[in-house]
Amino acid sequence: MLPDPARLQDVRGWLRKAASDLRAAALSLSAAPPLLDDAVFHCQQAAEKAIKGFLAWHDTPFRKTHSLLEVGGQAAQLAPDLEPLLRKAAPLSEYAWRYRYPAEPGEETEPGEAEARDALDVAQEVFAAIVDALPPEASPEAP
Repeated sequence: MLPDPARLQDVRGWLRKAASDLRAAALSLSAAPPLLDDAVFHCQQAAEKAIKGFLAWHDTPFRKTHSLLEVGGQAAQLAPDLEPLLRKAAPLSEYAWRYRYPAEPGEETEPGEAEARDALDVAQEVFAAIVDALPPEASPEAP
């Protein structure tokens, strides 16, 4: 049975946005000087959107949330083999808000470069695992 065209379009939309966020994170890291706060934000967004694409494929509703623990938990129920990676990605959740606003006195104003590069590695790993867990027709590169 062929997948519902509307569902395919929705899933590909989520994955294409996730891929765009990965690209934005990489570009932010390659800037001189690197835009570390933007990089980690886009890493969180990429992981979130990839997971939401996975949930959309499985017709699993999700709340409007930036919590990777929440949406990752939902995805892990559908694909338990993804659970270790999704747990590893959960700490990226704070990048949805941290560093996006002026820092309070004594708070860090941006992450370190190693932290940002680690976040990109994790986000890329989540994206690749999600794409691999879906059928080829759901790929963001599919026509």
